[in-house]
Amino acid sequence: MIGKTLGHYQITGQLGKGGMGEVFQAKDQVLGRDVAIKVLPGEFAKDPDRLARFQREAKLLASLNHPNIAAIYGLETSAQTNFLVLEPVEGETLAERIKAGPIPVEESLKLAFQIAEALEVAHEKGVIHRDLKPAAPTAAEPAVAAPRPKIHIVINWFEELKKRVPAKR
Repeated sequence: MIGKTLGHYQITGQLGKGGMGEVFQAKDQVLGRDVAIKVLPGEFAKDPDRLARFQREAKLLASLNHPNIAAIYGLETSAQTNFLVLEPVEGETLAERIKAGPIPVEESLKLAFQIAEALEVAHEKGVIHRDLKPAAPTAAEPAVAAPRPKIHIVINWFEELKKRVPAKR
């Protein structure tokens, strides 16, 4: 896929692969900006339920507007390939940051607060992130932080710390 063009997006690299498709780094040749492209695999596009889920994902993402949630720029089809055009998010993942060593309490609180705010915005719109893990958020714009079973721990941990650590004013 690298080196190919989807619509007016030149694929320049691969960023990852997940259950609902592959994510590529690309260049928008019309606007001259970097984007992320999430491609729905061809076999999924043939399944009406999977295609509908992919389209729902696009609409849900478009309903969210928060600095800690990557924006969607579009839902497109080119040469029978369905794909999302997304804001690229650069930086180390939370998993990479954790692997580098202990995160100081103040930094942890900032990350937890950003995660909680982003999740609150999503939940207010009825959006539940079903793939929460440390490899997903980046230090630049964390959106989520832990596997789904632990998200309650992260939120409860944050609430407990909020009670113990006085807010700076």
